Amino acid sequence: MKLSTGLGYTGDPKQAARRAKDLEAAGIDMIWVAELYSFDAVSILGYLAAHTERAELASGILPIYSRTPTLTAMTAAGLDAVSGGRFVLGLGTSGPQVIEGWHGVPYDKPLTRTREVIDICRLVWKRERVAYDGEAYHLPLPEGQGTGLGKPLKIINHPVRDSIPIYIASLGPKNVEMTAQLADGWLPAFFHPDKADIWKADLDRGLARRDSSLEPLQIVAGGTLSICDEDTARKLRDAARPMTALYVGGMGAKGRNFYNNVFRRYGYEDEAERIQNLYLSGQKSEAEALVPDDYLAATALVGDEGRVRERIQAYRDAGVTRLTVNPVGDDPLALIEKVKSWVS
Repeated sequence: MKLSTGLGYTGDPKQAARRAKDLEAAGIDMIWVAELYSFDAVSILGYLAAHTERAELASGILPIYSRTPTLTAMTAAGLDAVSGGRFVLGLGTSGPQVIEGWHGVPYDKPLTRTREVIDICRLVWKRERVAYDGEAYHLPLPEGQGTGLGKPLKIINHPVRDSIPIYIASLGPKNVEMTAQLADGWLPAFFHPDKADIWKADLDRGLARRDSSLEPLQIVAGGTLSICDEDTARKLRDAARPMTALYVGGMGAKGRNFYNNVFRRYGYEDEAERIQNLYLSGQKSEAEALVPDDYLAATALVGDEGRVRERIQAYRDAGVTRLTVNPVGDDPLALIEKVKSWVS
């Protein structure tokens, strides 16, 4: 099991670089940078590449709708080059509110587009001439579209690697199945290690069709990390309520909220319904109070040393291969070093 953590997409890049160096020295194996309607993740990842030496640098995630497939492939190849082969391409669909509201493009065919972006990226990295006739993407443009002057091209540079790892953020059953079949890694948001069996059938269907040339599927999940007394642990668990309620209640309209659907699959049907109704009506504090206590307890790596070890083992037993940690305490780097010694 390896350790990963995220860096914020706001703030001073120089401070982020210093923190990345410290995290790497403490034993972090993978550093994630998110991209929402914020600074782009690519600029920050390129900056971090110049200030780190060992840790993998990952986009968590680049939305598939905001770049063409070939630009995504070019960007990944560029980041892999400046990092010396340490880049991981984290991709996802984001959601309709961001894609249509911020990027101004239709949120259509998410499963098809994800599959075809993966295909096209791998063609580019192998320096093949890209001629692709999919359902969502046509390269070059077919006759009758554009000027008619497009022709198949291949990337000019020689990528450092011809197979950059692709990790997919997916939650829906069909998307998880596709991830298990095609991707190098899976990013399951709000992963509940004690209820991981809800994903088993989806993963098994995908793994049954997985190409034997691919390495085993990596799974990235985790939570807040702190060795502390029970009162502090309770406060840290409660600190996750606002973000959880935001996603379960407000990150998408009724019927189009993927996170809400996941909580229903976990068995929190009543809570998911009530959290969404409250959140969408502006009663955010009331929604936060309804986030299930057992979910918060299961997903947080907080408490005395025995409790933290037990939760780490729960994630390992659930198939997690890259444990995400958000260390909290007086000496977060020492905490990472301790946990690194446990999981190595």
